[in-house]
Order: sequence, then C-alpha cells, then structure tokens
Amino acid sequence: MKKSMTLVSLLALSISAFAAEYPVLTTAGPDTVGFDLKKLNKLDDWIQNQISAGYPSINLLIVKDNHIVYQKAWGYAKKYEGSLLMAAPISATTATMYDLASNTKMFATNFALQKLVYEKKIDVNDLVSQYIPGFADRPGDSIRGKDALRITDILHHTAGFPADPQYPNKKAAGALYSQNKATTLEMIKKTPLDYVPGTKHIYSDVDYMILGFIIESVVQMPLDTYVENSIYKPLGLTHTVFNPLQKGFSRQQIAATELNGNTRDGVITFPNIRTSTIWGQVHDEKAWYAMGGVSGHAGLFSTTSDMAVLMQVMLNDGGYGNVKLFDKNTVAQFTRGSAQDATFGLGWRVNGNASMTPTFGVLASAQTYGHTGWTGTLTAIDPVNHMAIVILGNKPHSPVADPKMNPNVFMSGLLPAATYGWIVDQVYGALKP
Repeated sequence: MKKSMTLVSLLALSISAFAAEYPVLTTAGPDTVGFDLKKLNKLDDWIQNQISAGYPSINLLIVKDNHIVYQKAWGYAKKYEGSLLMAAPISATTATMYDLASNTKMFATNFALQKLVYEKKIDVNDLVSQYIPGFADRPGDSIRGKDALRITDILHHTAGFPADPQYPNKKAAGALYSQNKATTLEMIKKTPLDYVPGTKHIYSDVDYMILGFIIESVVQMPLDTYVENSIYKPLGLTHTVFNPLQKGFSRQQIAATELNGNTRDGVITFPNIRTSTIWGQVHDEKAWYAMGGVSGHAGLFSTTSDMAVLMQVMLNDGGYGNVKLFDKNTVAQFTRGSAQDATFGLGWRVNGNASMTPTFGVLASAQTYGHTGWTGTLTAIDPVNHMAIVILGNKPHSPVADPKMNPNVFMSGLLPAATYGWIVDQVYGALKP
C-alpha cells in the first residue's frame, strides 16, 4: 500500500510539473458561456449592414471565461487602388493582419514596460533623464519641468508634451523636423512643453515615442526585436510584428489603409510622402517616416487570434500557459486609474467615467480597460466579467469626407461602426441575465 501511494504521489507530481501555470484559450460556442445566439446574430447583421454602407472591414473576436467564443470577419482587406474601387477586392478573413495604430502602445510598449518593471529593471518613478541622456529643460524654455519628469508622468500623459508635433512634416514641424530615428530623438528632447507637467492629462504620441526609447536603452536592442523575441514568440504568436513586409509576410495577408498615401486625398504634402495606397506599412506618419516603422506609439500589426492571447495574458494577471511575463501586482499597478483622472491608467485607458462611453459603451464594468487605435482598432478587457473584446479594422481605407474642411475624417468614420462603444454594448447586451 505504501509503495502504491508513493507511485501515485510521484505520478501526481509529474503531471503537475507539466500542467500550465496559467489558463490557455480554447474554443467554445458562445451559448456555453451565457450568450444569446439570436442577439449575436443581430450584431452580425448590423456589422454587415455597415460594410454595405461603406465601412471597409471589421474583425471581431470575443474572449469569455478562457474561451474564444466568437470570431468573425466582414468586408474587405483591400477594395481601393488609389481612389478607384477594385474590380476584384480582397476579402478580409479572420487571419487578416491589421495595423494596430495606438494599440501598439499597449501591446508592445506597455507589455515591455510591465515585464521590465516586474523584473525590477525599471521603476515607474525613475526619471526619464536616467535613460535618455540630454533629456532636460533648455535655456529659453517658457514652460519648464523636463528635468523632473518620471516614467509615470509619461505613462499618465501628464508630462506636458503636445499631442502631435508632426516631426516628418517640414512645414508643420519647423525646427523639429525629422525623418530619421536618431534625429527624431534629438527633436523630442528639444520639443517644448505645452503645459506645466502634472496639471492636466493630454494624450500624446510623443509620450510613447519616449517610452520606446527608454525600453531600447534598457534592453540594448530595437523595440521590435525585444517584443517579438521576448514576448510574442514565447507566447506562440506568429502574426504580431512591426514592419511585416520585412519579416516574411505578403501584402495579401494585410489590410490596406489610406487610399492615397498620407496625402488625405491630395491636400497634404511633405518630403517623401507616400502617395499610393498604404498596404503592409504602418499608416502613422511619425512611426513610418520619423522612426523607420518601429515606434513606441505605433507600428505593430496583428490578427484577432494573436490579440486574443495578449488580452488573455492580462486577464490571467501576467502569464499564459507556462509563460510568465509579469504578475498580478504589476497588472493592478498599470490598470489603476489616476487620482486626477480615473480614465488614465499607466498607459491603459480605464472605463473610469462616462467620458469613456464612446470607447467602452455603457454596459462594461467600471474596471474595464483597453485602448483604441486611429486605424479602427479597439481592445476592451473586463476582469470583472472575465471577458475581452478586440475589434480590428481599416477605417482609413475610405475616401476623405471633406479634405478641405477636415482631412482627418474619412467617409467610414461617419458611420456608426466607427463608434466602438456601440459594438461593445451589443456584445454585453447579448449576455443572458
């Protein structure tokens, strides 16, 4: 008997040694986790109507209780060549890769920072100048405070930087003009503050460009090399990369974005501006021209399947399977709303008040966090309901509504599908009471 018990104990230990430390995603029917199929079908029909009305494409995936319970693609990965509709447009599939735009901030830069903070290689209270030599106030600065800026100030978007200095646009950037990564860093150091640090929250791409440079200074390698090899590959992700055309992917695998380069249908020009349909390259101007396609604020491409794993890492409090990137305390630290504005976590946007309704709808829990992206992307992670939603789209693959009045509004942006919160509410509304 004693020998038998010993064998059983050894067998149990052997099994536990191979058991995954964290839950991994499996596929299940939405009805098995409490969804009403009729209501989800209504959402399906509504999205298809939006595609028929001109929205280029949408990929939607829902994670609930450690299962992928819904994954579908609508529309076209590419339907324009320049301003002309293609005779044979390329349909979007669930394997289509999308430009994540500002979701790069979360799933590249924040993931890297969360990992480095957990490993005690970075402290969010460290001064920025500790990692970027020469980052300091300059003689003649009318607003001062760079000397005292901490990483947490950058993450909270309270550092004083303008939203978008347009470094690659010579006319707009003036003395801060740059189309070279090394020069861009120097221009960031010279960028004047717009407001006294700590007095308000102003969402800024510059903040995340700085964070990208901080990560590179710590890991001593490019940001894309670090996240692709230290985060995505260990997680088993195969379609989450910067500069996909340089890494073995073809344009046919990727959703196209703006029709006529970055010209907004011909009303914007600057040196080296792309004029043909952007397809397989990051749309964001600063990321492409000023940073070579790899920046802390934009440049990452992915699929809904890969994004599901990254969202599950957050729901799992830092790991997936046998891979541990960070811990529960790190997740809590980064997703906690600030005292000044509850919608700003450390990088993550939090469903802290009604101002986030266009993003997260009215039905998500107050603890829901995530981010949006200018190309038509949304992530919403709800730890209370153990649910996550990712919407990937190519909203700028559409004519500009009125180039002279507002070149940044596309025809697709006028459709209800551009309001992510409406889709999020339909998902929550499909959950049975």
